[in-house]
Amino acid sequence: MEGTMGSIRDEEYAFASERVDRQGTFRSEYLDFDRGIRVGHLAVEERLTQIIKSRLTERYGVRMLCDRWGRGMYWQWLCWVPEPNKKAKPLSAGHNFGSTKFYVTIDRAQRLFQSGMQVERAPKRPDAQGPLTVETDWDWHVLLKALGEDTLPHHLSRLLREGFRIRVGAFASRTEYAHYNWDLNACRRNAQRFSATAWGGFQLFWPMPEQEVQATPGPELVEAIMAVFAEVTPVMNLCMYAPCLPEPQRVWDTRPFPDELSVP
Repeated sequence: MEGTMGSIRDEEYAFASERVDRQGTFRSEYLDFDRGIRVGHLAVEERLTQIIKSRLTERYGVRMLCDRWGRGMYWQWLCWVPEPNKKAKPLSAGHNFGSTKFYVTIDRAQRLFQSGMQVERAPKRPDAQGPLTVETDWDWHVLLKALGEDTLPHHLSRLLREGFRIRVGAFASRTEYAHYNWDLNACRRNAQRFSATAWGGFQLFWPMPEQEVQATPGPELVEAIMAVFAEVTPVMNLCMYAPCLPEPQRVWDTRPFPDELSVP
C-alpha cells in the first residue's frame, strides 16, 4: 500500500479547542470505504483527528499525540498516543511506534470501520527497507507478559463476547479472533512467533459495518468511537510501559451503543 507515516504536529494542525466543540462538525461521509478517512480540505473542527484529540484530552487529562498513515485528502489509519507513556520510555521516546495507542481505520476488504487500540512490534533485526527494530522498552513486551497473566485475558474474553474482535501477528497475515473462535494460547503463540523480519502487532477493535456508518450522523459516530475507547482503556493500561489513563465508568452500562450495532 502507498502512503507515508508521521506525527501531526500541533503547529501544523492547531489544537484550536475553542473551535473543536464536544462533537465538532464531523460528518459520516468523511468515512469513505473506497478512499479512506477524509482529513484534507476540512476546517479544524471538522477533522476527526482534532475532534477525537480534544475529547480524549478532556476525558483523560493527558496530552494526546496524533499520528497517521496515508497521504493526500484521505488517510488510511489514524491514531492517538498518550504522551506520558511515550515520554517515559528510556530508549524509544523519540517515536510513536513503540507505544500503545487508540486508533481508527477502514477495512476496505471487509467494508468495516474499526475503532479500538493497537500495539506494534517492529522487526527484531533491521533490513535495508526498515532499519528500525523493536526495543526492550516497547509496549509489545508488556503486552506479551500480560497475555500470560490473568487480568488481560479476562478483559479480552469479556470484550470479545460483547462483539469486539482481535487481530494479531504479522501485519501481512494477521489472525483474527471473535468470540466464537477465541483461543488465548493460540493468540499468544501468534504474537510470540511471527517472523523476526516482519512488522506486526495486536489490535483490539469494534467492527462497524459500512451500512451502519452511512446511517449514523457524524456526532453519533464520534460518540460511538469514544464509547469504544472507554471500553479498551483497561486493556491499554495493561499494555503500557507507564500506564497513564484514568479508567472511565463503563459507558456501555448506560448507553445503547452496542445493541444498536450489528456485527457481521
